[in-house]
Amino acid sequence: MDDLMIYFKKYKSENGDIIAMCDKNIIGKTYKDKKTGVVIDLDKYANFYKGELVEPDEAFNMLKDVYLYTGNIVGDESVSVVIKAGLAEGTEVIKIDKVPSLHIYRIMNQ
Repeated sequence: MDDLMIYFKKYKSENGDIIAMCDKNIIGKTYKDKKTGVVIDLDKYANFYKGELVEPDEAFNMLKDVYLYTGNIVGDESVSVVIKAGLAEGTEVIKIDKVPSLHIYRIMNQ
């Protein structure tokens, strides 16, 4: 069950919440897409993601209290939770070295 744990961190901004979510089992690793060269460095940026360590159901419930401005979500479990919560669709998922990743941005009208 420990493999299914998710790091969940919420940052406050003047425009809303910034969410960082990452599966526990991939934190501390670096992934690089061979075709595009895109890198996800979960070692160098581990502190950005390392917040509260929760189970997927708890992460889902925590998302109910979020006024989402941006989201950085990495890993099978984390991405699944965000899709289940209706904050993104499966078609928006990109894979970096077979690791699913989502980047969510809310467009603000001035």
